[in-house]
Amino acid sequence: MVFLGGIGSSEIAIIALVVGTVLLFPIFVLVNALQATFQDSTTKLIWVLVILFLPFFGPLLYLIIGRNQRIA
Repeated sequence: MVFLGGIGSSEIAIIALVVGTVLLFPIFVLVNALQATFQDSTTKLIWVLVILFLPFFGPLLYLIIGRNQRIA
């Protein structure tokens, strides 16, 4: 068992999982928004800016609202 400043290996694994999720979630959503087809390019630009400038809530808003605005 590895101890790093009083933190065990299970805590390190949990922290790595949380940090990985926080870093990969916006990237996944940004790629999804860039590949999506919207009615106009302005909508895509707005969603990309929302995803980039609202760190956690932007990607979450896109998944809740923006995915419904795409053209199938």
